[in-house]
Amino acid sequence: MNQVIMYSTPTCVYCGATKAFFKQHNVAFEEYNVATDLVKRQEMIEKSGQLGVPVISIGDEITVGFDESRLSKLLGIK
Repeated sequence: MNQVIMYSTPTCVYCGATKAFFKQHNVAFEEYNVATDLVKRQEMIEKSGQLGVPVISIGDEITVGFDESRLSKLLGIK
């Protein structure tokens, strides 16, 4: 499986929904709090061109926001 990285903030509702989705489907992921980690925030912006969260990196694919159907497709979840 591709490495899954999520850039998030603690107060983001969609970040919470993404984490719940990952937990429900037993998806291991690394999470970076871009509210406090300025290096990871810059990395997120460079990867996505976005300031909004969540930004999810799965392999070479970037998803901005909680898009359940896209995440399912990228992760091979049926």
